[in-house]
Amino acid sequence: MQPYIALALGLMARGHEVQIAGPVQFDVMVREHGIAFAALPGEFLALMDTPEGKDAIAGGGGFSAGLKLLKHARPLMRRLLDDEWAAVRAFAPDVIVHHPKAIAAPHIAEALACPHIRASPLPGFTPTADFPSPMLPFASLGPLNRASHALMIKGADWLFGKQIRDWRETSLGLAGRRSDAVRFLGTLYAYSPHVVPVPPDWGRDVLVSGYWFLDDERWRPSDALTAFLDAGEPPVYVGFGSMPGLDPPRMTTIVLEALARTGKRGLLATGGGALEAQRVPGNVHIIAGVPHDRLFPRVAATVHHGGAGTTAASLRAGKPAAICPFFGDQPFWARRVAELGVGPPTIHRRTLSAESLAAAITAMDDPEMRHRASTLGVAIRQEDGITAAVTFIESRVTGQAV
Repeated sequence: MQPYIALALGLMARGHEVQIAGPVQFDVMVREHGIAFAALPGEFLALMDTPEGKDAIAGGGGFSAGLKLLKHARPLMRRLLDDEWAAVRAFAPDVIVHHPKAIAAPHIAEALACPHIRASPLPGFTPTADFPSPMLPFASLGPLNRASHALMIKGADWLFGKQIRDWRETSLGLAGRRSDAVRFLGTLYAYSPHVVPVPPDWGRDVLVSGYWFLDDERWRPSDALTAFLDAGEPPVYVGFGSMPGLDPPRMTTIVLEALARTGKRGLLATGGGALEAQRVPGNVHIIAGVPHDRLFPRVAATVHHGGAGTTAASLRAGKPAAICPFFGDQPFWARRVAELGVGPPTIHRRTLSAESLAAAITAMDDPEMRHRASTLGVAIRQEDGITAAVTFIESRVTGQAV
């Protein structure tokens, strides 16, 4: 949600009226920034924390985790589609900017005769020969790279086609098949071209704008965290974001032992529950979670799950990153970090051990890796992704060239 809040604030600063529609769990987060919010059902987000959701994540990465949850997702779909239609229709937008997972958006755009723009924090929704879909667990599929992106672009139609057709007819008053008349204005990608270069086979209707960072200038560290950070060498940050706890005691034990083997100070973020708060030695401090933009400049390196936002924050801070992906696009970012030479090879969660984690932490001491990470951080900090994205939206809507 954070990148879209940042984009909304950028649009509002240029005089546009903005509403965000998203899971109800983000109501407070959005409204505290003064942005209108339409709450959508939160069951999809909550599904990750159910036993079924945890089993799916534990059993496979990439797209497969989502497929395992289909039988739980399908019964929830109609309410989500209807609530999103009600929210957007009431707002009556001039343009819809939507995440690819907002599968109702193109259909709503058609019903309202409203143009729409796809906006994603990861590539994978514009065919290219350069790499396969980031949701697939392959570094390359060779001549099939372009075709693999169709899996993401058409995925919702294949998985929920009958439900969508019924909803179009009964709720939107449209024909079952989507019309080509709807104005699709292009695609925005909210990551840095220094991290994933722009493929030469993309057109002017695609913009890799740079990251959309939502910085929190109001946050202040607790006295305990300040004391820990000031007490010695910068620590290694270890956190797995919103990933659910699959086996928190084991994961925490592995992290603590790896830190002990390397002699490093560690800052552990419990986040979504992948790590647990327990008694720790003096070289380790436990936090629930803090704004990455404020914390990462003060750490030596990061160990995380490879979420797009955490990866972006670590790279902007110029810190090497060791990534242990759970599912989705996380293996893609782990590969990119390693390919850029700003982190060690992917840490595989199923074979994670204190030895492998200690080796990854030690690898991030390499002076050349640290120099590459620092240089990349400078390049990312010089970008203004939000301004570029806002300009793209305005230009596409008015029909002007970007």
